[in-house]
Amino acid sequence: MTLATQSTPAARASSDTPPAPRPVQLKRWFVIVGLALVLLVGGIVGFNAFRNKMIAQFFANNKPPPTQVTIAEAKQEVLPNLLTAVGDLAAVHQVNVTTDVNGRITDILFTAGATVKAGAPLVQLFDEPERADLANFKAQAKVAELSLDRAKQLAARQFGPQATVDSAQAAYDQANAGIAKTEALISQKLVKAPFDGVLGVRRAEVGQYLTAGTQIVTLTDLSKIYANFTVTEKESGTLKVGQTVRVEVDAYPGRVFEGKLTTIEPQILTDTRNIRVQATIDNPEQILKPGMFATTTVVLPEKPAVITVPETAVDYTLYGDSVYLITENKAEDGKVNLTAVRTFVRVGDRIKGRAVIQSGLKAGDRVVAVGQLKLQSGAAVTISPNPPPPVTGKPSPY
Repeated sequence: MTLATQSTPAARASSDTPPAPRPVQLKRWFVIVGLALVLLVGGIVGFNAFRNKMIAQFFANNKPPPTQVTIAEAKQEVLPNLLTAVGDLAAVHQVNVTTDVNGRITDILFTAGATVKAGAPLVQLFDEPERADLANFKAQAKVAELSLDRAKQLAARQFGPQATVDSAQAAYDQANAGIAKTEALISQKLVKAPFDGVLGVRRAEVGQYLTAGTQIVTLTDLSKIYANFTVTEKESGTLKVGQTVRVEVDAYPGRVFEGKLTTIEPQILTDTRNIRVQATIDNPEQILKPGMFATTTVVLPEKPAVITVPETAVDYTLYGDSVYLITENKAEDGKVNLTAVRTFVRVGDRIKGRAVIQSGLKAGDRVVAVGQLKLQSGAAVTISPNPPPPVTGKPSPY
């Protein structure tokens, strides 16, 4: 007997589907992805390396063109040894004309701004009482003189005592003393110019009552002018009487007035440690006025020759003073290339637009005078056809 069996669907499925090779397919997938990542990363790295190489090659073959600059040559020269200071001008003779006594003005005998000579009458005060006293004393002197002559004649003949002669002599002398005193009072009532000079603005009027010391007018002698200024204690050792002094004032720009150093104050001011100095300047044109602000320059003995460059060539920084020194480099093709190298220097005085180089340069060195702001040390440069900038006309005060 044969039994028929019916298979279940699960059994049929397991018997019909072959087993999937999952481990082999997963490994193959990881290999493919890994190779793709390697190729991608390698491509990125290679591209960056190639880019950097090309950039470096580009900049290596494309150097910036040389910068055009103006150069100047360091010179060895003897600079004027000058000491500059500021001060003011004062008159050699200047006074406020006043009266010695009280009185009322009866006449003004001058014109404001006029030039007068010494002894010229300026103002007349009321002096009638003094003139009356003068006439009285003159009359007394005349009577006393006659009495004295008579007494002397009688005494010579033995008709009068010597005491009478002495009394008459005393009376005569007393009358003359009264005359002298009254004449002095009258002279005080006439105000005169004490010296030659130029009068200022009138400050009195006819009929005005003046008290002793009241200012009437100023009188100034402008033939000579003092230039007063101060220098430091350190600089005072270089000054000597007789040295030439040059003075400049704002009223006459570009014009220099020369004089001589005449006075050096023997004492140093304790509060400022400065010393006062005075120079005398002839003023024949009378254009210099007392009170003017003045720039004074004392001409000192010459110093040895020094190395100088234009002030514009020096670069002042917190790290020190420097210049761009021009150096020559010969290329393989025989062409001479110029480069600017920053060179630190020690700067001294600055006079008339030139700076004294105490160390760092020698005579004949070429430095950049204009165009430093566009440079770096070692940059290639070319020389501009433009000349260096002109130096200033005034010496630096430091």
